[in-house]
Amino acid sequence: MSLPLEGVRIVDLSAIISGPMATQILADQGADVIKVEGPGPGDLVRYLGPQRNGMTAMFAAVNRNKRAIVLNLKAPEGKAILLDLVRKADVFVENFRPGAIAKLGLGYEALRAINPGLIYVSMSGFGDTGPYAARRVYDPVIQAVSGFSDTQKSATTGEPQLIQTLACDKITAITAAQAITAALYAKARGRGGRLVELNMLDSAIAFLWPDSFYNHAIEGEFNRSPDFASFYSIRRTQDGFITMLALSDDEFHATCRAIGRPEMIEDPRFRTIGERMQNAKVMTDMISERVQRYATAEITARLEAEDVPHAVVLRRDEVLSNPQVVANGSIGTLDDPRAGRMRMAHAAGRFDGKPMPFRRPAPALGEHTNEILAELGRSEADIDALRKAGAVG
Repeated sequence: MSLPLEGVRIVDLSAIISGPMATQILADQGADVIKVEGPGPGDLVRYLGPQRNGMTAMFAAVNRNKRAIVLNLKAPEGKAILLDLVRKADVFVENFRPGAIAKLGLGYEALRAINPGLIYVSMSGFGDTGPYAARRVYDPVIQAVSGFSDTQKSATTGEPQLIQTLACDKITAITAAQAITAALYAKARGRGGRLVELNMLDSAIAFLWPDSFYNHAIEGEFNRSPDFASFYSIRRTQDGFITMLALSDDEFHATCRAIGRPEMIEDPRFRTIGERMQNAKVMTDMISERVQRYATAEITARLEAEDVPHAVVLRRDEVLSNPQVVANGSIGTLDDPRAGRMRMAHAAGRFDGKPMPFRRPAPALGEHTNEILAELGRSEADIDALRKAGAVG
């Protein structure tokens, strides 16, 4: 199939999750992503989590469909090779700590001088200015500062909690991928290259803003509401867990009938959406008390009959065989030369009804160094000399 980003070349110096996942999204869509790593261990994610024969599941997931080269950017020859790659690139991506990339002589102005049409993407944790700019950052740090942890606070103790996934890294990745495609569109319309800057803190706050910050959006006096997520809950059944959500009057009435509490429909505390929001805790407690009287199969059948939005809470191993996941083709397989057969989540976006293909597995460290150097016109003798000099790996 013809992929939407075929012909786009991205030089990717990013590491860990936010940058690599952003470029992986674009690689899935056809971009030629060249992952540049330094000599030594390379990207830390190569060593995190479950692995077989040196390939970790996490690295494989966010680096598929890419090629890899090892360059020593502190060596003049290694830096010269990177500049040759940049001259032929559409996009350059880095997520170094603020100021570090400029010290290497690879800041925006330096690269724009050799490629005026370059889209230069700079990603960071807190941004380039401000009191936190120089701090080392990982996902839980941003969860704490952005309000994510506060939105997850325990309903019983009020203690903040961390989301048990790299939420801020992945939100930043998706934000970056969208910004890059917007810049590519502008370039295709003749508007040239540009500097694209984004950070994890801004990405997380923007993501949370519509619902989690809605009581902080209107200045002055206004009618406050309980947190929107006060409607959310996991409800215990006799033999498992479900979740359900009723926003409209019709959905609430259907819920009351499904759980065998039709009298709640006329309860003055629950007659409108606003009243239900103001009395969310007592309402959800009443519903939960009733739900736990039923076996999972029985209550879900009752909810289904009334068309109430609901789902059984699945374990992660159950997700793999869930009939809707199977029907969607959400998960595919890829044969990795090191790790063997691996499950992979397909890109969510489809074009012409087809999923984005797994064209190549995640690369070994420096796997395509010779191939990429040959494309730049380096001879085998040149490559051998560069390797002996420690400029490439």
